[in-house]
Amino acid sequence: MSELNKSIFKLPNSSISLEDVYFAEQQLRPVLHKTELIASPVFSNESGNQVFIKPENLQVTGAFKIRGAYYKISKLSEMEKGRGVVASSAGNHAQGIGYASKLLGAKSTLVMPATTPIIKVEATRNYGAHVVLHGDTYDDAYKKAREMEEENDYVFIHPFDDLDVIVGQGTLALEILKEFNDVDEILVPVGGGGLISGLAFAAKMLKTSIRIIGVEPEGASCMKQSLEKNRISTLEKVDTMADGAAVKKPGILTFEFIKQFVDDIVTVSDFDIIDAILLLMEKHKMVAEGAGVLSLAGLKKLQSKDKNIVCLLSGGNIDISTISAIINRALVARGRLFCFTVTLPDKPGELLRVAQILADVHANVIKLDHNHSKVLDRFKQAQLEVTVETNGHSHVQEIETAFRMKGMEISKVY
Repeated sequence: MSELNKSIFKLPNSSISLEDVYFAEQQLRPVLHKTELIASPVFSNESGNQVFIKPENLQVTGAFKIRGAYYKISKLSEMEKGRGVVASSAGNHAQGIGYASKLLGAKSTLVMPATTPIIKVEATRNYGAHVVLHGDTYDDAYKKAREMEEENDYVFIHPFDDLDVIVGQGTLALEILKEFNDVDEILVPVGGGGLISGLAFAAKMLKTSIRIIGVEPEGASCMKQSLEKNRISTLEKVDTMADGAAVKKPGILTFEFIKQFVDDIVTVSDFDIIDAILLLMEKHKMVAEGAGVLSLAGLKKLQSKDKNIVCLLSGGNIDISTISAIINRALVARGRLFCFTVTLPDKPGELLRVAQILADVHANVIKLDHNHSKVLDRFKQAQLEVTVETNGHSHVQEIETAFRMKGMEISKVY
């Protein structure tokens, strides 16, 4: 074994070596799907770097979480598996625990926030796990799971602050660097920090020059704030569409790993996340959840240019109604969908006049509401609400100008 492989990171009550990560990789090999890197011309052009996607949304259970979950349960004794395991999760860890428990013969109970997307809840139940919905956030579910651990003598499996879980997630670094050793930077989503802890440790052991950058939602930036204060800090609340990263307090272990091995953490807005989801769907025909695309959203925050960058796409478990809402919001934000109202004289021919203006500027009408109930009696006027497909913000301005030239003022709805 080389000197590098002997490198050990010592923690207060434990330690981890690169050899541990290689052992986990062997244990996981029969279970995992092979998620090879995908070159991304569109994200490369947008960022000025050579961007590659590690598509863990295509992994077993739809997320990277199976790695840590399976490895942790594989190390339990038969007696511990017989007692049953319990875990708290916003969704993906729950599915990983449920699937791994089924394969390894353990009973599992998963506590999930009541706000968890139904696709994640049903997928967890389908693995034979007992699901308990409790509270509005991960932290609420966590407290309930710890209560059930005490009441039922379950084995609690933390979604991120567990060394075996961290080791399991670290196998991602081995795969990335084995396939593409010339990578300069890896961008990693951050919730509680388990994924980036394992990945950063293994990556730095294999290639000391590599940069590891975490990406958090602005509305749940517990790790970034903790690092700035140099102590573990708890957010008063979380507010982000990235439910898989909606964590108020980072882990004790993960905080230490990140201080040692992570080069930077950036934050992204919900708009950045939505934009990344839409671009991924349009250009790569791939579906991912909010937390899953944090790394892609984070590309906009980098100063790096002409670097080989791997973005870890951590999960793809998103329900159809959420996808629909995201697409609409993203189309509006990009100027691809424009809704407006215009007040018209309540007489024949006015609707045709509006249609002609829109046809002249090549705007495609997808919804129209000519509401006679909104008539202003004094002037005998009616309100028309129109939604059109547009080609961007300049096209929207062209439409507004066209109506103004015809003596008609329109009011933007969205």
